[in-house]
Amino acid sequence: MSEQTANREGVKPSQKVIKKLRKGDLVKVERNKYLNSLESKASDENLPEYIFQGPGEILLIKDDYCQIRWRRPVPDVWISSDHLILYK
Repeated sequence: MSEQTANREGVKPSQKVIKKLRKGDLVKVERNKYLNSLESKASDENLPEYIFQGPGEILLIKDDYCQIRWRRPVPDVWISSDHLILYK
């Protein structure tokens, strides 16, 4: 990528995009961030405890959302990456 092309796109040539999460990472939902979000107000109030305990595996990442597969016989879910933390 040339410097001129990078400047037209609004990205500095030396600036690197840092991704917080990657496909295959094990994650869990951070309770405080999720419960204080707009998504939680539009969702069911009785959430299963396993999403906060983890681990769930990231299958896909699109924009700011990650598709998570839990290690239980439940459907995969899309959750904002802002609400996810790495499972340790």
